[in-house]
Amino acid sequence: MALRLVADFDLRKDVLPWLRAQRAASAAAGAEDVLETNYESLRVLNVERNGNIIYNYKDDERNIVFGLYDCQTRKNQHLYTFEKDLQVVSCSVNREKTLLAASLVQSAEEGRRNELLPGSKCLTLLVEIHPVNNVKVLKAVDSYIWVQFLYPHVESHPLPQDQLLLISEEKYIEQFHIQVTQEDGNRVVIKNSDHLPRDRIAEDFVWTQWDMSEQRLYYIDLEKSRIILKCLQFYADQSCDLMFEAPLDISLSDSGFKLVNFGYDYHQDQEKLCKYLTLCVFTNHTGSLCVCYSPKFDSWEQITYSVFYFHKGYSKTFTAVLGSAGSHGTQGITFLNLERYVAVYLPGHFFHLLNIQHPDLICHSLFLTDCEKMAILHCVLSCGQDSQFLEGQIIQWISETVSACHSFDLIQEFIIASSYWSIYAKTSNVDTILPYSSVLTWNTEIPGITLVTEETELPLMKVHSFKGYWEKLNSNLDYVKYAKPYLRYNNSVVKREWHNLISEEKTGKRRSTAYMRNILDSAKRVISNIEARNSEPRLTLLLQEDDNHQKLLLGLMVSELREHLLRHLQGVEKKKIEQMVLHYVSKLLDLICHLVETCWRRHDLQSSVLHFNRPRSAAEFEVFHIMTRILEATNSLFLPLPPGFHTLHTILGVHCLPLHNLLDYIDNGVLLLTETAVTRLIKDLDNSEKNEKLKFSILVRLPPLIGQKICRVWDHPMSSNIISRTHVTQLLQNYKKQSRNSMMDKSSFSVEFLPLNYFIEILTDLESSSQALCDFEGHDNVDAQFIQEAALKHTTMLLDL
Repeated sequence: MALRLVADFDLRKDVLPWLRAQRAASAAAGAEDVLETNYESLRVLNVERNGNIIYNYKDDERNIVFGLYDCQTRKNQHLYTFEKDLQVVSCSVNREKTLLAASLVQSAEEGRRNELLPGSKCLTLLVEIHPVNNVKVLKAVDSYIWVQFLYPHVESHPLPQDQLLLISEEKYIEQFHIQVTQEDGNRVVIKNSDHLPRDRIAEDFVWTQWDMSEQRLYYIDLEKSRIILKCLQFYADQSCDLMFEAPLDISLSDSGFKLVNFGYDYHQDQEKLCKYLTLCVFTNHTGSLCVCYSPKFDSWEQITYSVFYFHKGYSKTFTAVLGSAGSHGTQGITFLNLERYVAVYLPGHFFHLLNIQHPDLICHSLFLTDCEKMAILHCVLSCGQDSQFLEGQIIQWISETVSACHSFDLIQEFIIASSYWSIYAKTSNVDTILPYSSVLTWNTEIPGITLVTEETELPLMKVHSFKGYWEKLNSNLDYVKYAKPYLRYNNSVVKREWHNLISEEKTGKRRSTAYMRNILDSAKRVISNIEARNSEPRLTLLLQEDDNHQKLLLGLMVSELREHLLRHLQGVEKKKIEQMVLHYVSKLLDLICHLVETCWRRHDLQSSVLHFNRPRSAAEFEVFHIMTRILEATNSLFLPLPPGFHTLHTILGVHCLPLHNLLDYIDNGVLLLTETAVTRLIKDLDNSEKNEKLKFSILVRLPPLIGQKICRVWDHPMSSNIISRTHVTQLLQNYKKQSRNSMMDKSSFSVEFLPLNYFIEILTDLESSSQALCDFEGHDNVDAQFIQEAALKHTTMLLDL
């Protein structure tokens, strides 16, 4: 396995053509001292914070030439030429490109004839290069020196002072304060160059790392046999603070002296790198602090590395089996900072992508095995730019692989993760108050990987006022330190309240009108927001049907989520929280719509599918299966479904399932019978024996109120019978026995069956009363004569006459 990186800069493409053009121009101008360039000696020395790349090469007289490539303008410029045969250890240029610091190693012969300072092994020089002028010797010692100018966060105006770090192989770090002044126009010179102020900011360290982008210096020193990681933060006013001290449980015995991110070190033996430890510190804007560590190793049968998630309060140690011991290479482990992920790479063996924002569950990290689906999903959602396009691709992938994923619910994970990432950037601390995954625990082993998780001692913050990244890191540490309760939102309260409302509806109880209006208005705002954000026409019925139960669930979720965020997002405006809630719930419901619609379009289902009087197809069964999986995913999380979903699902269920399976799905709550779906079924299908059986089976399973409405549109004797029975039940609920004298005269439509005559007289009396019209007021097809005819017909059927 090989990691393929795409280069933004290439010496051969971005520098060589310019060098050749410069030489050709000089030759054409008749210059006599045009020297050949040894292009094989061209190499990168350092990358500054603003993206400028410093490189060097040697001409045919072995003079060393420094150049700079500006990544913004994509132009090259010559910086300085040392007319000596030297090897460069380190190099840096200040932001204004007026000063060049370089650390150079000279041979013994060169040292003997060097007029600067003979006898020294390493020279550290400070050169005025705007224009080229004086050279100042900062160090002349027998140990290697590395140099780095600071690039503080300031506006574009020139700095009154430049700050230069010197890192010595003798295990100390100095900060030089360099004042410059302008003479004779734009000529920049060092002020008081014989007495440059300097401070020793660290000593007796064994490892150090420079964070170019954030201007931080990490280093490790040994205090009473303890390994302590420290961090210095440099500021624009030339000051620096010791930000934290963090104990590290690692081994540094015989590890020597190591630098990270101080330019390109060409003096180390690359073949021996894999035998030394690897240690890197990574941070990102969310307040994470990770230390990645790989001890030196001699065996190629397996390799161990650790990641200290200080912002979470624990570390994870991974041991990877490498397979064939003979397949080892010459490079050790490489750690790469990819913002929310750390990449761990061993050429020819593995590439691991560790989630540092949500490291709790190992299934959110990518190990390129059979278990990577969840990690890939989160990686794409968190790192992608065009969310709408990516979600479309993910939905397509889900529809193709959902049946093959058994370790977790892929649909659930997509809905929760995508909703989370859609609101992530709107406020801080989202990690602690909203779910980012549907999975709470993960015990599945990863092939070839063993994992040990241990608690770590938290960093000790050394300052008391925080801004930016440090404020977020401190907040994360406080969250771990004080063990706050589990704050992430879930729908348990919504579930309980929704069931209460449905139960009250069945028993005839009603909440206050204002309460119900607020709930349903919240649902309307969500649906309106979704429709406003989508220009494409919706699938027929989705979001169009008046599904009161789903609207109640939707409105309750809006209400409860709003209360949850108001409790835990102190200091955030109520209006902003309202918008966050609307966006989050709208996104969640919209994702479910997209899942359904993508599936319908993928299988090319047309609107004709919504009618029952047509043959079924294999595509309908596939869509029915996916919709059933969507229903299962949302039910277990108690998430709302778009109004119209149950109608579409039921129509497909009637098309695809045999009657006994269909009734089983209905009885177990998988298919919910809606008025729209059953009305279409009654109207579309004729009254053949098979269809009558289906209609009867559906009719008896309907809720009473819907059943009464359906019977009025079905022209069938059984429907008439149900209507009459329901009407009689309604009339008799308020019946009070009265004396015979108060009864009306004998019915004009009496029959010889005296009990029935008496019953009809009672009904006629009740029907004349205005109190007995109830729900059937206005339906003139229900009267005593209609009931008499229905009763006689039903009696005849029962007696088999």
